Amino acid sequence: MIKVMIYLVIILLGLCISPFFEGMNGYLYFTIWDYEVETGVVFAIISLIIFYGLLQLTEWVFVFLINLLLSSRLLPEKWRKKAARKHTLVGALALAEEDWPSAEKAMLKGADKGELPTLNLLAAARAAQHQSNIEARDQYLLKAEQEPLAIKAVSTSRTRYLLQQGELEKARTELDKLSPTSKSKLPVLRLALELYQAQGDWHALKLLLPTIKKRLMLDAEALKQLTRVTNNALLLQAQTADEQELEKVWHWLSRAERKEPEHLASYCIGLSKFNRESEAKKHLMKLIKSGLCSDSLSALAQILTPSDIEERKQIFALEKKYGEDLNFQVLLAKLHLQNKEYRQAITYWKKVCHQQPSKQNWLALAETQEHLGEQNSALQSYRQAAITD
Repeated sequence: MIKVMIYLVIILLGLCISPFFEGMNGYLYFTIWDYEVETGVVFAIISLIIFYGLLQLTEWVFVFLINLLLSSRLLPEKWRKKAARKHTLVGALALAEEDWPSAEKAMLKGADKGELPTLNLLAAARAAQHQSNIEARDQYLLKAEQEPLAIKAVSTSRTRYLLQQGELEKARTELDKLSPTSKSKLPVLRLALELYQAQGDWHALKLLLPTIKKRLMLDAEALKQLTRVTNNALLLQAQTADEQELEKVWHWLSRAERKEPEHLASYCIGLSKFNRESEAKKHLMKLIKSGLCSDSLSALAQILTPSDIEERKQIFALEKKYGEDLNFQVLLAKLHLQNKEYRQAITYWKKVCHQQPSKQNWLALAETQEHLGEQNSALQSYRQAAITD
């Protein structure tokens, strides 16, 4: 546009000054090869202007023809790319509508000439996963993995799909390639959290807990619950291992965690299994004197024997203080059963069933009544257990 304006100005300027050259007889003589040219100055100037304009027009026509030729040769490729964009859009809309067969088909078509074929393949793999088309899903992921930048994304997707499929060992192998650490992305950490729980790998989950807390992956209550479950699971596993493992797990817990009654009760049960009953009884008796806990009372019922006269006396002496507590009544009933004092045990089991009529409590009462030959009463208790959830 600017060039055209310049040319127009030059032409108009020439028209304006041409009258001044009317009376002048300028003379121009030059030779071109074997030709001799004689002309006036004004005519020569106008000729040059016209020649330059024709030259510019020729250049424009030449460039236009070249572009037209090239675009016509590449036209099919443009059509394919345009079609790929359309298929990708259709696939994305199908994904949003959860129309998995249509999404898989459209994304696969858009991957051939698409601008980002890796994304199309990952989307197609997701659609195939929702259709339980495992073979096709794995093929899409293998193709997407050929892009170096997509290796981690593909591995994350493969881990998630294997976990959903129930292939925990294969999912763990894939997750280990990602090496979840505090610097890992949140999706990887969430997968690690879910997979460790599914596998029951509480040791790995315990190592992951500080990162979960630091990255605020769970709210305070959920994190507290997860920590409690993890610690209890580790202590239960240690009970079936050896004394060294039990002590290792116990000292892995923080000081505050070791003061938790349920953790201390589980630790004491482990001590009793490794012939350290006296130490376990000492911890539990100290614990119930400071307050009652269902876990500590249950642990006492497992650890104490009829020969533990001193501990039993201390417990029965607390009846005036905790006599109305349900868990304490269960403990007293079990202690009487150990001494085969069925009549006293029935008294406590009846109180327990009155406060908490569960199937387990009714069955305990019925069995105790059978020991005394109270068949009718035992039958009634069994019936209550049968109709109680």
